[in-house]
Amino acid sequence: MPEKDAVVRKAIEKVLPGCRKGRKKVIPLVQKDHPEIGAFRIRRIYVQSGFNLFQKTRSRRIQAESNPLPICLKANEEWAMDFMSDALENGRRIRVFNVVDHYSRFFITSKISSSIPARMVIEHLENAIEMYGKPERIRTDNGPEFRSKLFQLWMKDHSIKWEQIQPGKPQQNGYIERLNRTFREDVLDANIFPSIVKAQQIADKFRNEYNEKRPHEAIKNLTPSKLMVA
Repeated sequence: MPEKDAVVRKAIEKVLPGCRKGRKKVIPLVQKDHPEIGAFRIRRIYVQSGFNLFQKTRSRRIQAESNPLPICLKANEEWAMDFMSDALENGRRIRVFNVVDHYSRFFITSKISSSIPARMVIEHLENAIEMYGKPERIRTDNGPEFRSKLFQLWMKDHSIKWEQIQPGKPQQNGYIERLNRTFREDVLDANIFPSIVKAQQIADKFRNEYNEKRPHEAIKNLTPSKLMVA
């Protein structure tokens, strides 16, 4: 560094201690004692000397095209999936994985655990497919479990298309959102769970009632089970 710049660097170093200072604060502080030094010169030496503050890289936002809800004409045309969270009586956090069929509103599965990574999502889906058949498409938000390479590869191997909704657009996954609201009111908010086993038992009972006994106005007051097997 040239000797004439060393003087500026020393002036910058003098005003830096005490707190974090960006160049916009450093320039007037240096010029307060050295009015003869121009702002451009201070800025140049400030940057060249590595005094500039670390700038956090903006996280890349997930890009997804608008994906409104389709009108399905048959069962297993499209499934929707989502996660919910709650806690046991002792405060331990639990996750709930719910899946619904768009056409019939059939509550495919509801699984509760302390953690549900992509591997477990695939396991639950394979069990559901064995019982009810394979969906043509699966609609989800942009959660890490769904974006994982493991889950994406599984869908590709099973020729299932991923319907990705836009971030911040839950209405594009409206059927599972509606189911989750009912599940929250009738299961999670209505019960105290001493264990995951008990929580799963209550969820299974609710799912059976939802599919077999509860008529749905959206499907002409039929029960989901009638449309799922039609």
